Amino acid sequence: MKKNWFIIIAGLFMVIGLAACGSSNEDAKSGNEEAGETLVMGTSADYPPFEYIDSAQGEEIIGFDVDIANYIAKELGYNVEIKDMDFSGLITALSSERVDFVLAGMTPTDERKENVDFSDIYYSANHMILSSKDNEMVKPEDLDGAKVGVQLGSIQEDKANELKDSGIDMEIITLNRIPELIQELKSGRYDAIIIEDTVAKGYLESNDDLSGENLPNTEEAGSAVAFPKDSELTKEFNEVIKEMKDNGKMDELIEKWFGQETVK
Repeated sequence: MKKNWFIIIAGLFMVIGLAACGSSNEDAKSGNEEAGETLVMGTSADYPPFEYIDSAQGEEIIGFDVDIANYIAKELGYNVEIKDMDFSGLITALSSERVDFVLAGMTPTDERKENVDFSDIYYSANHMILSSKDNEMVKPEDLDGAKVGVQLGSIQEDKANELKDSGIDMEIITLNRIPELIQELKSGRYDAIIIEDTVAKGYLESNDDLSGENLPNTEEAGSAVAFPKDSELTKEFNEVIKEMKDNGKMDELIEKWFGQETVK
């Protein structure tokens, strides 16, 4: 009888041991899945609503691009670490492999394509002239003889130089951050600035003394994700960007951050 009890007890310990091993294996598997590979995202957190810090809510970088990065990373099984830097240094950060990708409302110009690869366009916007209501500038011709501020390394800097080359005699001044441009404009040290219209919208809503007008007859400036040359991430991100456009997620985020539907 004692022998039978011994066999039964030994059997129970074996069952418990196997269950414990199975549980440990599942926990290990779950831990590996949760760990994931971390991708470093480069951005310039001075560009609301694309990426910025709302000091009233904390020091976390939030925005349209951040939501896109987090969604894509989750779909692909990655984690995301965000590095904030000047916009003009983002391409260099990619080339030197200090970041894995850049999401910063960046337009894939021919010059940039020489150094990095780009995803498909995920959002399109236009250039806007911002000026004081006391000295409104609504047409490119109004910029003749003016001091015009643009963000260093931005597509708006290219646009300003294009206008100058067309015969508009203006002084172009570059700064690293959008808030700095707004401050210089409001102080009267600049006559106008050129920034993206979706970014300008937020500043116009909170500054009654400013006026904005889209540059007429200008091509759409599209935003795309930038990667180091020949990165495998380009294809992976493109697949999810297409899914986001097809399943309505991109429209949902555009509505959240811009309050409008995307134009397809």
